[in-house]
Amino acid sequence: MEQKQQSLPAQKNIALVAHDGKKAALKQWCEKHKTILSQHTLYGTGTTGHLIEKTTGLNVVQLLSGPMGGDQQLGAKIAEHEVHMLIFFWDPLASQPHDPDVKALLRLAAVWNIPVACNEVSADMLLSSPLMDVELDRTLPDYEKYLATRQVDL
Repeated sequence: MEQKQQSLPAQKNIALVAHDGKKAALKQWCEKHKTILSQHTLYGTGTTGHLIEKTTGLNVVQLLSGPMGGDQQLGAKIAEHEVHMLIFFWDPLASQPHDPDVKALLRLAAVWNIPVACNEVSADMLLSSPLMDVELDRTLPDYEKYLATRQVDL
């Protein structure tokens, strides 16, 4: 598939996700970075979004719980270019019943070339980057061109 350039805006839409064993760590991380995060739009899967909003006072667009479809909702928002960054504190030592959804979410983040952090240190690096608050070009699949040029057999 051909590629195209598209910008990520200076004000990002950031998805916040955490497995149960990492929710407290994400909550603390959000509290630590509250000033920066408040300058962006935040999305969260059910329990995580509620916890962050309740404990930090940050506004979070709350989707369904991950196992109930929230991971897939975020994946759709990534594919539709509505989410520009994924902060996903996942627990690599615990088995997850919705593991295929988690893998699909990470796959979509890679396909659509958005920044992803899967732990506190990588999330710190993303937020402290000089690119965090500027418009940033990225390369992504030119799906519209693909649709326009494909032939349909009838």
